[in-house]
Amino acid sequence: MHRSFAFLISLAFCGHTAAQQYDLLLRRGHVVDAKNQISAVRDVAIKDGKIAAVAPSIDPTTAVKTIDAAGLYVTPGLVDIHVHVFAGTGERGSYAGDNSLYPDGYTFRVGVTTVADAGCAGWRNFDEFKSRIIDRSRTRVLAFLNIVGNGMRGGNYEQDLADMQAKPTADMALQHKGLIIGVKSAHYAGPEWHPYEQAVEAGNTASIPVMVDFGRTYPQKSVAELVTKKLRPGDIYTHCFSGLRGELDPAGHVNPGMIAGRKRGVIFDAGHGGGSFAWRIAVPAMKEGFPPDSISTDLHIGSMNAGMKDMLNVMGKFLAMGMSVDDVIARSTWNPAREIKQEQLGNLSVGSPADVAVLRLEKGAFGFTDMYGARMAGTQKLTCEMTVRDGKVVYDLNGLGATDWLKLPKDYRRFNDPRWDGLTPNNPEGPGTGQKKKKK
Repeated sequence: MHRSFAFLISLAFCGHTAAQQYDLLLRRGHVVDAKNQISAVRDVAIKDGKIAAVAPSIDPTTAVKTIDAAGLYVTPGLVDIHVHVFAGTGERGSYAGDNSLYPDGYTFRVGVTTVADAGCAGWRNFDEFKSRIIDRSRTRVLAFLNIVGNGMRGGNYEQDLADMQAKPTADMALQHKGLIIGVKSAHYAGPEWHPYEQAVEAGNTASIPVMVDFGRTYPQKSVAELVTKKLRPGDIYTHCFSGLRGELDPAGHVNPGMIAGRKRGVIFDAGHGGGSFAWRIAVPAMKEGFPPDSISTDLHIGSMNAGMKDMLNVMGKFLAMGMSVDDVIARSTWNPAREIKQEQLGNLSVGSPADVAVLRLEKGAFGFTDMYGARMAGTQKLTCEMTVRDGKVVYDLNGLGATDWLKLPKDYRRFNDPRWDGLTPNNPEGPGTGQKKKKK
């Protein structure tokens, strides 16, 4: 390294620190923060992994790194409350196995910083899920614990009423407060109410919400009864635009039971997935004033390349149906954070975790497909330019935070400051060097 360049790096890391009260400053972006009712051009400053200031103008000389976000949206990191990420067990046909995806490959590149796994693990295998996925991911991974003790392993596991027990489910949730943020019931094909009653009992004991994928309906087991009598205010009905469980009545209007359920406080989540979103359900519902409370993906191997694709693609569908950018962002940040009782997330309040998405609103001719492959044309979509997680840049599509290589010494290696840079190697000498020598 040239001596002059090394000297500059030394100054940046040491001598100028006192004047630089912020680690990272995002300037001139259009901030959308539903919690704080901000939709305006603002500067956002970050320090020690927290939001330090949001103001119309912040002096760029006060930050270690300043990034110009003019013309872009700066939002809280997106919060996707319906994903399946219990990968790596090798179990075929299982969401506690091959049907799930490792989260980091599908989150930061679309502005998502927090996900909630929707019931892949039950109380019997949650510890494995935690050690295998939660503890090893850069994405913040939270979990709905399946009311089925064996988790979402398909077949007979998910139909076993004897393995749907409130007490051990609640006990496990209480052991992991803030990490297990809800109880999930899914895929039950029988006529009994037992799975949902046990889930609500566990939710009551652990003071956490219940999310329901309703499986199939029966004359004695309807969506209307679920959301007006069985679920509590704050519980979540996911897949609300599937059309598979009577979300519209025979005349094509929103099920009156869903309207009544919303009035009593039940939450309705999009949960797109590979088989839970149809234009012929969503469009009439939206026209009748029944949007989702939260937008989520239901990410898994069957949705990632099909109609769903990713969080921003699902958000784009609601833009195509006429929802405003601000509203789409609110239903992908602050609303889901509140639904899972994680109100430190989904906002840019001073002191909140510095999880930030920098998004570009593109204009043009685009197309979006539903679970059946039906297409809707759209004129705008969101793409992710940059993602910040805990105050560090972890994704930078076009190098907004990068330095032109021609301006660097010919033998440059790492030169960015680790206070904001979460992308480049920590070892300035490259791989294979700087390792601690083994003791003889």
